[in-house]
Amino acid sequence: MLASDKLIAKLNEQVGNELGASHQYLSIASFFDRENLPELSRFFFRQAEEEREHALRFVGFVNDVDGVLQVPAVPAPKADFASAAGAVQLALEWEREVTEQIYALVEIAKQDNNLIAQRFFDWFVTEQLEEVNTMSTLLGIIERAGEGGLLHVEDYLARESANLGAETE
Repeated sequence: MLASDKLIAKLNEQVGNELGASHQYLSIASFFDRENLPELSRFFFRQAEEEREHALRFVGFVNDVDGVLQVPAVPAPKADFASAAGAVQLALEWEREVTEQIYALVEIAKQDNNLIAQRFFDWFVTEQLEEVNTMSTLLGIIERAGEGGLLHVEDYLARESANLGAETE
């Protein structure tokens, strides 16, 4: 096997984390859909799909290193939010948490002297910088617009959606 049991266990845990993020983003997208904010809804539906793709990258790596995939149970996501800013704040906090999770995976790979895993994680480290910056920017724009100005956020997303997250594709 090309990865330690400890690393495989943490990779399996990360698959669950990524699927949990996907579910949370589906919930946030649905919240924005109920609020008749289609661009914010579309943005978070795309984010949900991206998180699922991240989970699949981890699944592929577990398989590639001859590990055994064990997908953990995923807790139900938060379903209701007091405000648009609250929903995006949750997403930002999640992306910061995922960054720490990726760092922990990198540390295990370093301890194991597993260069294959370290190279695999490089993409995720770079991805997390982009994810945190995207959510931070979106939260700042929402806070500047205020709850009464969310149509300005919708206009912003309609204009900038091609640029948001473009580095990750």
